[in-house]
Formats: sequence, structure tokens, C-alpha cells
Amino acid sequence: MSFDSPVTVVARLELEEKAAKAVADLFAETFATGEAAVAAYETREGAWAVEIYFETNPDEAAVRALMAAAAGDDAGRAVAFSTVAAKDWVAASLAGLKPVPAGRFLVHGAHDRTCVAPHRVGIEIEAALAFGTGHHGTTRGCLLALDRLVKSCGNRVRRRAPVLDVGTGTGVLAIAAARALRCRVVASDIDARAVVVARANARANRAGPWIDIVPAAGVSASRLRRAGPYAIVLANILLPPLKRMAHEIAALVAPGGYVILSGLLDAQAGAALAAYRGQGLALAARNSLEGWTTLMLVRRVRGRARRAGGR
Repeated sequence: MSFDSPVTVVARLELEEKAAKAVADLFAETFATGEAAVAAYETREGAWAVEIYFETNPDEAAVRALMAAAAGDDAGRAVAFSTVAAKDWVAASLAGLKPVPAGRFLVHGAHDRTCVAPHRVGIEIEAALAFGTGHHGTTRGCLLALDRLVKSCGNRVRRRAPVLDVGTGTGVLAIAAARALRCRVVASDIDARAVVVARANARANRAGPWIDIVPAAGVSASRLRRAGPYAIVLANILLPPLKRMAHEIAALVAPGGYVILSGLLDAQAGAALAAYRGQGLALAARNSLEGWTTLMLVRRVRGRARRAGGR
């Protein structure tokens, strides 16, 4: 999202981890992309904070009421509002974010560039440019699933490239796939700014030559279809579009290929699984982080599903 006004309003509150994540989820669901950016994170001091950056002046009473609904009346009263210069809020939000480990991957901001160990695949993402920094359970769940898949059958997947990342956001998953597999990755996003940001991130992470980022809604663009079939399809979005695109996504997966789905609350995983099983995909693995489920599915080969070490 873009903040072009000279001043941005920030609502901030420190809470326990569970309450902080509940608040972040509620605000993310309530405000549309472009209205507000939401972050819940552990600070370097070990506390948890929620910050909401608003495009325009918010209704403070409404914000307090939402806080109270998610975390209690005390939280509603305690939330603090302030203003920051638009050019400064990125640095302010990044200053407290810790690097996020996910298997071989370490997602970090520029301020932690020197913290990447030699055995890690460092992915540098600036949090405020678009959503998808690894700090949310959905993105981290996808990275862990990708790491697991690369460990179990990376050479086979590499030979069967390319990889597709639907709704790429910052490009973090596309970058992870390109860096780990050294193969072609096609990524798409409906948001034109996200496409620009993802391209810049791919170049900054030395993955630009492998990644083709396409402005597209869903997977219907002819450019995406021509590049397939895909060895892996990554889709970290939400249940309604995942269900709506189940047939199209499944049709893009090569025999023996994998689909990694996230953006699913734990209670929604069954509905997503049913939609994709109906398209001939089988469950290979599943994982739950912070109330969000990531599913790994495989297209059957000769009637059998190849598993990636999952249950």
C-alpha cells in the first residue's frame, strides 16, 4: 500500500502475544488494502506490539471499539495514537522486527542484513512496501512447506520447473523458491504496486533473472497458462479465492507436482482441502502456525499420491 500524504496516523498498543495476533487479524479483516497496514510483532525487548498505519485520519472511537472487541476494554482504552512523517513510518515499523527463521530461509529487513548465517537463505524484505514479510503465520507456513519439499524432492522438482506463486505480494515466496531451487518462477498479483515492489525485491535478493512477475487477477492470464504446467504452485491468499480458483490452479499442476495453500484459518482448512481433493489432488502434508493452516497437496501419479514426509 502507498502512503503519499505527508503525515500518517499510527495506532499502537502492547499486548500479550495471543491478544496482539487477535487484534491484528481483526483489523486486517476490517480494513481493505489501501486503507490501513497492520503489523503484530515481537520487539527486540521481548514484548508484543500491534501497530496500525492509516492512509487517512481514522475514527479513533471506532478503532478503540475494535481493539476492545478483540482484546478487552482495557486494550481499547490503552491504545495510543500518534503521527509520523510518511517517509519515516517504514523505518519505525522495521526497527522492532526480528528476523524470521523458516527452515533454511531467514526473512529479514535491511537492518538485519549482517545476521544471516552462511547456511541460511537470506531474503531481505522491507515490511511496509507490501504485505508478506514472513512475520505472519501464513507466510512462514508456506516457507516451511517449501523448505520441506525442497529437502524431500528438490532435484526432481528442479528438473520439472517452473514454479508459480499466485498473489505474490512482496515476492517473498517467489524469491524463496528461486533461491532454493535455482529454477524459473512465475509470480502474479492483482495489485500493480505489489508487482513493482516484488520486482524490486527480486532484484535486491539476486533472484531477478529467475522470476517473471505478471500483473494478473487469479490464474486466468494466458501468460500464466502458457508457462505451465508447474512443478509447484504457491497460493498464500484467502479461502474464498482459493476455493474459487481450485479448478484453474489444479489444471496448472504437472503430474506429480505440488500445491502449497495458505491464508487459511485452522477451521477453514477442511473446506479448502475438500475443494482441491475434488480436483484430483491429495493431501501430502499440513501444518498449523498461530491459528493458520498451510496445506501441501500433490497431483496423483498413476493413482498414487507421492508424499513429502507429511501426514
